[in-house]
Amino acid sequence: MKSSLAQHIRAIEDYPKAGITFRDITPLLADGEAFGHTITHLAERYAEQGITRIVGIEARGFIFATALAYAMGVGFVPLRKPGKLPAKTISKSYQLEYGDDALEMHVDALSATDKVVIIDDLLATGGTVLAGIELIEQAGAELHECAFIITLNDLPGVQRLNDAAIPYYTLCEF
Repeated sequence: MKSSLAQHIRAIEDYPKAGITFRDITPLLADGEAFGHTITHLAERYAEQGITRIVGIEARGFIFATALAYAMGVGFVPLRKPGKLPAKTISKSYQLEYGDDALEMHVDALSATDKVVIIDDLLATGGTVLAGIELIEQAGAELHECAFIITLNDLPGVQRLNDAAIPYYTLCEF
């Protein structure tokens, strides 16, 4: 699975700015069989692990997280940009490679009885997923693992997760 996934990831040079190679997941999403295998692989990985919620990071993480939650028969929790959730939220700010941002989650989205997997499409610097982990911990839930479709090994995200002893899994590395 892992080795064949890379053929479904398109590299776009100098996007969103010069010097950046954007890893585009839309070819993977457009291939029903490949997308299905991706979700099935993740569902098999987390089967029988007591997972109660799949947490997805806006926006591309939602695509994989909702499909995985459905496949596993568990709930989905969105982590969104500020001002996008209608009820009371908790928030965590973080730094990107090109600025600052924040994630929010409904205060009642998770509880101490939840065991979660957090999913995003890409691990780069790690700032977004670390903010998400803090929200999960603030809610009192247990983080089982972080999962990524793509990991960029030349950026500090892997090292940051390793330094914090956070379990993670990735399907494709560049």
